Amino acid sequence: MTDSKKHHRLDSANSSDSSKYRKRQKKQNKIEKPEDPKDPKEVYYESNGLQRIHPYFHNFATYAKGRWVGRTVFEVFSKEFRDRPVDYYLKAIKQGLIEINGQRVDKDTIVRNSDIVTHYIHRHEPPVTLQPLGIVENIKDGLLLVDKPGSIPVHPTGRYNFNSVIKILQIKHGYSSLYPVNRLDRLTSGLMLVGLNPDVARRMERDLTSHRIQKEYICKAKGVFPRGKIVCDQPIRVVAHKLSLNCVDPKDGKPSLTEFELLSTDGTHSIVYCRPKTGRTHQIRVHLQFLGYPIANDPLYCNREVWGESLGRNGVFPKYDKNLSDNKDEDKGKPEKEESQKAADLSETRPKMSGQRDADNIEPWVDLVKRMEEWKTKQELIEQISNSVDTQGVPRVCDKCTDPVLPDPKPDELCIWLHAWRYSGPGWSYETPLPEWANEAKQHIDRVKYIPDKSEP
Repeated sequence: MTDSKKHHRLDSANSSDSSKYRKRQKKQNKIEKPEDPKDPKEVYYESNGLQRIHPYFHNFATYAKGRWVGRTVFEVFSKEFRDRPVDYYLKAIKQGLIEINGQRVDKDTIVRNSDIVTHYIHRHEPPVTLQPLGIVENIKDGLLLVDKPGSIPVHPTGRYNFNSVIKILQIKHGYSSLYPVNRLDRLTSGLMLVGLNPDVARRMERDLTSHRIQKEYICKAKGVFPRGKIVCDQPIRVVAHKLSLNCVDPKDGKPSLTEFELLSTDGTHSIVYCRPKTGRTHQIRVHLQFLGYPIANDPLYCNREVWGESLGRNGVFPKYDKNLSDNKDEDKGKPEKEESQKAADLSETRPKMSGQRDADNIEPWVDLVKRMEEWKTKQELIEQISNSVDTQGVPRVCDKCTDPVLPDPKPDELCIWLHAWRYSGPGWSYETPLPEWANEAKQHIDRVKYIPDKSEP
């Protein structure tokens, strides 16, 4: 063997050896993900009327970023990740919860190029409803129909992992490959279409986008909804992704259309049938709010602190006023304004809609986003203040990670009164039982139920 052969370049573009080498290196450097537990009893338990998850360590592993190289592991975590106190990262390094290439480190260990950095985080998932995930039908050609309770997200996201539809189907029901076709909000209940293979999921998604599948929802709205068929075709746009905030925007919104029909009312709330013809995010919730009848327990779109007294009807909401927010207590004891004056004040604070922008109001949503951010911050503070305490009144924390023990969600925080009731496609139709809050509408539901036209393909 000659020296030239012996030192043949493995990065040569034309070398088959190079390809094999890269594949081998890739396999060696592959980050192994821990397998999920197979026994549901290892994951789930019930307490105080909620489904809970035993706290567990979850490893987040990643290759070192370029900007991390040459810095100490403590500096990387304390400067790059600010969701925890600095002292936590010192303690985590000492306990071996932060590793490099599977080895324990000290705070002065230098991060090198291609290092695999792993952080074992002690996760506390929020509890969800005890209402079981219902299997409506398991069609032989690879489609699963599920009745999702409120409070459970579809995919693992944020603080939720095992308490998600996908993980529950895998661990409790034994399904492996799952491809959700329609995605419901965490707080929304009802029918979900889940493909058991990608081909079925793609076919169903094509039918959805081409409007060959008809969707029917039931909701409980605030106020007395008008009789007859009401159509809302206001365009909708995403205002703030991080806040999951969407609004009607006549100029920049995407075309949206929803049909509504009153089923019953008690004079305070109304059970309303909803048939969305398009599939925008939060479409039913946004259209109902615009009409002036938001879903009655919707924390996002039926929120006076954010939307003002009009609750966003006709796209109207007050300006953000930090001074007003800080001085609310000073107004206590002052006489109430006359209704006419209240209306005049509201009209003065109405933002320009997107079709009426001027130099003084380039973006009408800035005030709304500020109000929503302030409200979210307030809720987080209330949650911290409401942390569970021991018999001496000292806040309880986890003995493994010192995270506070958060209070359980209240029943009205587990779902909103919006239910995906029925889906119909070419030659098929499936529905779920109506939720308890919609029982009074059962006798009226057949009056509005969608009947496919025989001429439809």
